[in-house]
Amino acid sequence: MSGQRAIRTRPRAVAAGCAAVLLAVLAQLLGCAPAPASRDRFPDVQRMLDARARAVEGRDADAFLESVDPQATTYRSRQRQLFGNLGSVPLADWHYELVSTGDFPLPAGGTGERLAAKVRLSYRLKGYDTVPVASFQYLTLSEREGRWRISSDTDGAAAGRTGPRQLWDQGPVRIVHGRHSLVLGGAAEPRRLRELADRVDAAVPAVSAAWRGKWSRKVVVEAPDSVVGMAQLLGSDDPSGYEEIAAVTTGEASASTSAPADRVIVNPEAYEELNDLGRAVVLTHETTHVATRTVTTQTTPLWLSEGLADWVAYRGTRRKAATAAPELSRAVATGKIPARLPTDDDFGFEAGADRLAKAYEGGWLACRMIADKWGEKKLIGFYREVGRSRSAVAGGAAAPIEATQAPATEGPAAGASPETGDGKRQPARADRLDRAMRSQLGVGLAEFTVRWRAYVKGQLR
Repeated sequence: MSGQRAIRTRPRAVAAGCAAVLLAVLAQLLGCAPAPASRDRFPDVQRMLDARARAVEGRDADAFLESVDPQATTYRSRQRQLFGNLGSVPLADWHYELVSTGDFPLPAGGTGERLAAKVRLSYRLKGYDTVPVASFQYLTLSEREGRWRISSDTDGAAAGRTGPRQLWDQGPVRIVHGRHSLVLGGAAEPRRLRELADRVDAAVPAVSAAWRGKWSRKVVVEAPDSVVGMAQLLGSDDPSGYEEIAAVTTGEASASTSAPADRVIVNPEAYEELNDLGRAVVLTHETTHVATRTVTTQTTPLWLSEGLADWVAYRGTRRKAATAAPELSRAVATGKIPARLPTDDDFGFEAGADRLAKAYEGGWLACRMIADKWGEKKLIGFYREVGRSRSAVAGGAAAPIEATQAPATEGPAAGASPETGDGKRQPARADRLDRAMRSQLGVGLAEFTVRWRAYVKGQLR
């Protein structure tokens, strides 16, 4: 029987294989076949990018400039400076990948074949990054005498294709090492970089004392010389949205130990306006985001992630709630107790300063209430439980940015996040949150909200 079964099924396999080949041929003829990856369509471009990456890793300036169009004199001069700026950066590895072509309109007047390319840059800092940090570049590639080279990185700007400008794109990079920190900054005010390293070195053990979980206990801080440089690091040419933001943490929400590395980016202008407590709170808050990244997912509401970061930051300060939550205190004084926990929309840039501050203060008081009434271990357990879901609610891994705004007074470090709009995720997230609350705290979301409103009133009146 086994032999007969083999004889009878073999023709079907052959027929299926022939059909698959035929369908593939027809699909190509009809233009329906999946397009090959750009790096496979343009292998010479990818080889050029690979050689450029090896030149960075090998600190070979001549080989690096071989990837630059010799006729693009201005761009070539900037690339020579960029390579020099990289000299002090402790790189573990550096890679480029051609992602796609035709990503922006090319300016008229060029000669020869050109490509408007989207390229992924991935790199790791030695001793700090276990996985690469990735960003996109939009490059004009020109073919001359059978060789592809890069001729511009600004042609895509008119179409909004700029990508982040890293510190080494902006100017010379100064490095300061701390016990738990690595600070990359511009050439201005080296004293400020040492102060940042010392602050983070103090924040790491404070965070570890509250967050009893496994994390790297290493923090990379980027400190540009201006808010313009901060905006460029975040891929924006408009610094106005960051003027009152003292620091942001960039990273990727992921229930995985291999979540991409975080960067704490400091706005020097807003940070300098803070007093001693404000600076400690800001950097402890951002360090908490680094520590909790691998258990923070798309199911974690912002009131919880930002509230926990503020709870850790204020944990050892003995601050009175009314002093640390001035906006909510004023609302409570006029009988305007919030009816619900803050939504993700409340944390948006467009929410306005008052609504934003109330959102952060409300999240902080929610986490403070859990720690007071159920205990710190329950707070941490609840946070982990909320982020443990791998359901469709989480969707694809987005790249949220947690931000800490410079307080106008000596109040809490209010912040902003550009990730807004709960949309259709909200009911499923609320259901997940309700189940986690019942599992860890013994109450559902509705009862928790009632208790939180009473707690806010009791603490702030």
